[in-house]
Amino acid sequence: MWYRKPAAKWEEALPIGNGRLGAMVFGGVQEERIQWNEDTLWSGFPRDTNNYEALRHLASARELIASGKYTEAEQLIEGKMVGRNTESFLPLGDLVISQSGIGDDWTDYRRELDLDTGIASTHFRAGGSDGRFSREVFISAPDQVAVIRYTSTNAGTIQLEIGLRSPLRHDTRSAEDGSLVLYGHAPTHIAENYRGDHPGAVLYEDGLGIRYEMRLLALTDSGQVTVDDSGGIRINGAGSVTLLIAAATNFEGFDRAPGSGGTDPSGICRERLQGARRRGFEELRSRHVQDHQALFRRVELQLGRSENGRSIEALATDERMEAYREGRKDAALEALMFQFGRYLLIASSRPGTQPAHLQGIWNPHVQPPWNSDYTTNINTEMNYWPAETTHLGECHEPLIQMIRELSVSGARTAKIHYGARGWVAHHNVDLWRMASPSDGRAMWAFWPMGGAWLCRHLWEHYQFQPDLEYLRETAYPLMRDAALFCLDWLIEDGKGHLVTSPSTSPENQFLTAEGLACSVSAGSTMDMAIIRDIFQNCIEASQLLDQDAELREEWRAAAARLLPYAIDAEGKLMEWSEPYPEAEPGHRHVSHLYGLYPGSDITLQDTPQLAEAAYRTLMSRIDHGGGHTGWSCVWLINLFARLQLPDKAYDYVRTLISRSMHPNLLGDHPPFQIDANFGGTAGLVEMLLQSHLGAIQLLPALPKAWAAGSVRGLKARGGFIVDMEWSEGILTSARVISTHGRVCRISCSVPLAVKREDGSVVTMDEQGSFETVSGAIYLITPATSEGSRKHD
Repeated sequence: MWYRKPAAKWEEALPIGNGRLGAMVFGGVQEERIQWNEDTLWSGFPRDTNNYEALRHLASARELIASGKYTEAEQLIEGKMVGRNTESFLPLGDLVISQSGIGDDWTDYRRELDLDTGIASTHFRAGGSDGRFSREVFISAPDQVAVIRYTSTNAGTIQLEIGLRSPLRHDTRSAEDGSLVLYGHAPTHIAENYRGDHPGAVLYEDGLGIRYEMRLLALTDSGQVTVDDSGGIRINGAGSVTLLIAAATNFEGFDRAPGSGGTDPSGICRERLQGARRRGFEELRSRHVQDHQALFRRVELQLGRSENGRSIEALATDERMEAYREGRKDAALEALMFQFGRYLLIASSRPGTQPAHLQGIWNPHVQPPWNSDYTTNINTEMNYWPAETTHLGECHEPLIQMIRELSVSGARTAKIHYGARGWVAHHNVDLWRMASPSDGRAMWAFWPMGGAWLCRHLWEHYQFQPDLEYLRETAYPLMRDAALFCLDWLIEDGKGHLVTSPSTSPENQFLTAEGLACSVSAGSTMDMAIIRDIFQNCIEASQLLDQDAELREEWRAAAARLLPYAIDAEGKLMEWSEPYPEAEPGHRHVSHLYGLYPGSDITLQDTPQLAEAAYRTLMSRIDHGGGHTGWSCVWLINLFARLQLPDKAYDYVRTLISRSMHPNLLGDHPPFQIDANFGGTAGLVEMLLQSHLGAIQLLPALPKAWAAGSVRGLKARGGFIVDMEWSEGILTSARVISTHGRVCRISCSVPLAVKREDGSVVTMDEQGSFETVSGAIYLITPATSEGSRKHD
């Protein structure tokens, strides 16, 4: 990704990160701004957010719903059964570097982000001379520091003034080791309406809240370095400058007071800077690149040549995007978008860090949109849709850890709010693992299905990496307890079915008989789909582990009685348990299609009528303006891919890049949300490879625009790594590597032949299945011999 001018605003800057520390690099000439975040710098501290009055109103709310008094039930819920807002993810501060000796006549400017190395760089000539200035910026995961390197082709010409600033309460000082230190503490609460980014009270309380520190050390090959307590470093006459940056907080855990265990951010920063200083720039850079490429290089994607390939690839990224908006074909830009999503997940979610939130790890606002929280009614889950399929299973681990922590706070919420076993989560979660409802309208705040949906990620991680120890020790206990809550949450509907009540379909409303917009009823389609999903997954997991036989039968019996899917008079899948008129026919959420994607109980093969109803639902949403936000647009890509409608899916790939991305390719809700990036990457995989039906489907939704191409390193369920090449829309070869020695089943639109790497023939049965050996490579080609079988 490259550009001909510096970023004029935050949404044009380039993101870097190591999962824990994130930065936005503007690439300025006379003044460079780099904005920083640290993943545990949030407002607040551990506190009880549960509503102890909620349970005593539950029976009344259910009675009102059973009587058809939906608006009254909604009013009761909003008045008595919701809670408080989450806390906010905060900016750490800005590093501002002024470079003197550069006039306004700088030339040959280029700033770029190399996805393959994880390094952002800026290059330009200044003063009409032959002198060329360059700088590189990266954030190292192995060494837990950020590194900025200034160089010049003319010795002794680098002159810098460096300052740190923060919108939070802070001070600066110089330290004994010659570093510049910014330190302070976060507010304990930020008052904000859930929908909006307007000013509100920011509360600081002594002794409470998170303390933070950011420390910068400047090293030069020559010249003079001066550090002063006023918050600045001055460098004169240097030929090269290396800036080392460390940052830390005294966060101790979601359920512990900050600093209560003795965590010292100052000591952490000192130790990291000392270690980085000993290694030196070249070693730091090498270790960073090696670590980054170990993840990033697992997948390669080529989608054929772009239209007028050489000429369009000579354009800067923002220029290419503008040409793309005007209708120009650019398959390489689509592949870049795919890899950028993988890059962002690597940069914002690493083992031991916090998971990626609504803005990943990048946010400049003290009051960020929607608090930069974890919104679990679609957005958090979408962030991790590409984790397994694009071979980044390690990046899934922060979300798995969050689920583990959320099960602790969620167990109290389940008991206090609903008198239920197990654990529950609602639609907003923060650093402190708030599991209770947020404040606000029932249409978003009252939705106790977040925990059950998150558990799909535990099961998916097992499906792609089938390790029984992980299933036994981590995934199944959390899934089981979320499914216990679902058992207790279901009630009889008086017609032989089990339903949820009160129930909402996230952020959407129907019209009551009186013509009023309302969100509360019983048994929404999404509720039923999520509960059906977790019951099925728990049944299978308990069988694999030979555990909980009696509970397994409870799940089976309850699953058989769940309110089934229904199709309305227009042939669409119903969103609620009754065919209520839609208050907003073009609503951005398509929650009732959960069973099609990310779930798998609506399929072309097994439930064709429901698949057709899902298609009609999608087209109705689109006809009324649906898919108008970034994340909603990419959900359509994945849904159309599951319906094996490649050109429909591709339409929304083009829509995503043309309408819902900033110049730096970050997703635009608007405002910026990162879920569109992750969901878009997942959607491209879903078009090329699917494995949710017990078989690896090769090129299930390949659009005409990608008639020729190749991909290496995608992952399929069962523990398989898949490479493919295709030409004229037809598979020409594939390679499957078995990671766990499972039976492999292949589905493709052409007859196939399978050989081992040594050339020996593999026999497939009539379903396209064959035995594999862990670590073995299987080569797949279109069959040419007589008697070959089409496995589709």
